[in-house]
Amino acid sequence: MTIDRNIIWQETKDYFNITLGLMLYTFGFTVFLLPYEIVTGGIAGIGAIIFYATGFPVQWTFFIINALLIVAALKELGIKFLAKTIYATLVITVMLEFAQKIVEMPDGTFYKLMGEGNDFMSLIIGCMLTGTALAIVFLNNGSTGGTDIIAAVVNKYYNVSLGKGLIMVDLIIIGSCLFIDSFGLFPQRCQMVVFGLCTMVIECTMLDYVMNWQRQSVQFMIFSKEYQKIAKAITEKTDHTLTILDGHGWYTGKEMKVICLLAKKRESVLIFRLIKMIDPRAFVSQSSVIGVYGEGFDQIKVKVKKEMEMEKEKIENNEDSIRNQQQA
Repeated sequence: MTIDRNIIWQETKDYFNITLGLMLYTFGFTVFLLPYEIVTGGIAGIGAIIFYATGFPVQWTFFIINALLIVAALKELGIKFLAKTIYATLVITVMLEFAQKIVEMPDGTFYKLMGEGNDFMSLIIGCMLTGTALAIVFLNNGSTGGTDIIAAVVNKYYNVSLGKGLIMVDLIIIGSCLFIDSFGLFPQRCQMVVFGLCTMVIECTMLDYVMNWQRQSVQFMIFSKEYQKIAKAITEKTDHTLTILDGHGWYTGKEMKVICLLAKKRESVLIFRLIKMIDPRAFVSQSSVIGVYGEGFDQIKVKVKKEMEMEKEKIENNEDSIRNQQQA
């Protein structure tokens, strides 16, 4: 049995990028959020709440809850997705423990990099880092575990962004601070919840922004006499299929062919290079599209109503009946 080198390379790249994302998440969480006792969402947020209230280590709360969720989600997400989640859970548990030892002061408190009184500034920087880190992990087919698993399950079946999925779960976690007496008087607990809501919004906004930026698609309309060479080069270099449209020049009155192509935005530079190499005089139009769904792009994540399925079945039955009558 031969092993595809491309698969090995892709998996290696995924694990490498996931590790970088976990390092960024650990840095943002332990340096900018934990020292200021800022409540966040997710399992890390649960771990932080328990740590602030009881002193129980964040990493062990993170590990125990993740282990339970991974077992529960094995059927829905599959072993390939969860293999990387298990890897991420183990790595981030070790990283969190190691990072806390670095920022811990001799008196047991954490070093505040932004200084006293700069809680909100630290919150903004920390959540921008953790949100970007989560996006990096998700874009490489991984997960940091915890509520990310719940959000991934929702995102698998419904057209709900990962950021929105995390918001719904995080609201419950952050709101729980109101009922913990050890966090101080009620106004202080309200302040923790407000800060927690800010972390949720900033982190999820960064998550969606980075992921949508990577997934953004564009449409090319290419007008060239060398359309055949350009089409062949694009299909060979990008593995994209394209459509050749019939055009008619209004000024020249001549018939011409137009290449219509949908591609990822990050592939734009390569496509422009191919066009310029073959026909520097080609006329090219590039436009952003809201969404591209189908083979090679995002999946269509909407449910088909039973009435529509029945109508489709009825139409197919009528077509079969007509076809049988014609053959008879």
